[in-house]
Amino acid sequence: MGAGAVSRTWTPRNHKPADGAPRPPGPFGHRVRGAAASLGRRFRSGELGSTPVVLGLLIVWIIFEALNSNFLSPRNLSNLSVDIVGTGLISIGIVFVLLLGEIDLSVGSVSGLAAAAFAVLNVNRGMAEGLAVLLAVLAGTAIGAVQGFFFAKVGVPSFVVTLAGLLGWNGLMLYILGTSGTINLSDKGLVAMLTGHYFTHVAAAYGLAALGTAGYFLASYHDTRRRQAAGVPYRPLRGIVWRTALLGAVTLVVAWVLNQFEGLPLALLIFLAFLVGLDCVLRRTRYGRMIFALGGSVEAARRTGLNVDLVRISVFMISGTMAAIGGLFLASRVSSASQTSGSGNLLMDAIAAAVIGGTSMFGGRGRTWSALLGVLVIQSIASGVALMGIQTAVQFMITGGVLLVAVVIDSLSRRAQKSHGRV
Repeated sequence: MGAGAVSRTWTPRNHKPADGAPRPPGPFGHRVRGAAASLGRRFRSGELGSTPVVLGLLIVWIIFEALNSNFLSPRNLSNLSVDIVGTGLISIGIVFVLLLGEIDLSVGSVSGLAAAAFAVLNVNRGMAEGLAVLLAVLAGTAIGAVQGFFFAKVGVPSFVVTLAGLLGWNGLMLYILGTSGTINLSDKGLVAMLTGHYFTHVAAAYGLAALGTAGYFLASYHDTRRRQAAGVPYRPLRGIVWRTALLGAVTLVVAWVLNQFEGLPLALLIFLAFLVGLDCVLRRTRYGRMIFALGGSVEAARRTGLNVDLVRISVFMISGTMAAIGGLFLASRVSSASQTSGSGNLLMDAIAAAVIGGTSMFGGRGRTWSALLGVLVIQSIASGVALMGIQTAVQFMITGGVLLVAVVIDSLSRRAQKSHGRV
């Protein structure tokens, strides 16, 4: 070689390293390592998303299916899809309150009061079902407005005012039910249809799956185009396609399972409609942005000119409304309103579902879909315990443990975000 020449070692493209020497990863290995590295960065930065609760739900399903092969049967999963609706609707309202960093302890009593009000108006007073349903829901809205007023205008802590509501609205429910204590609802009425009607044609479930998948793709693509035009970070088209394909596969499996039993439940369809609609309110409207801003910092939101009191009152009105609607679905499930309506572990389940699903108790982070994921975990545990004939006490202990894990993850996530300057 001449002076200054650089020696280069040539390696054939099909050269195989000697035994024991490390082999470079192929294209698939690079993708796996890249995905693992991305997941690791998300965990370290506190951007966990719904990953922990999805993994937890899969673990719960695998364990109970291993213990009882009927757990993942079409009949049980179809019943599960209806059982989650009442508590899930109440939990959606809790999500809105938690986004402010507040709490609503009255939702259980409000749900029971709404069911009792409907039963008295419709059964005892002979009022038309549609009007009785409307008045029962508006009663929940009014209760939320009253509690929100005391919190936002008077300055009573949300914990105290809703704790008073828990006691007061439960007492009012017992009063209007009277000495009988229980009012049976018509098996053929409107409220009974909420949890008793199924769309038996296979096209209903498959059509909903296709519509939901297409809607997700169009919404994600529109959001990407909008963010790209604004010059802010956006999700690449390939990522949208992969997510859409995964969602399509999951929804098609769900549709197939539902069609193996009685078809698409009306209750599940209504629940999904509320989830999608209120998710759009939170993520795609100015009102939703105000809620997140208020949950991030009240003083900063006030200085930007937001009507803090109005937003606070409206959020409690949403919580009261969703509690009333959820109460009607719970009454539909048992075809009656009684002194036990809205009691038991309903309040804890509704709050736990929102937290387990990923809504932060510190405010400013969460989605309506948190209610779906969280209530799926809770009701799956309840269903598995019931199938195995285990005492209810075990269900409470398991749910309590899951809730504690969710809160710990939330706290660690928030601490990681602080260290990365995101909080």
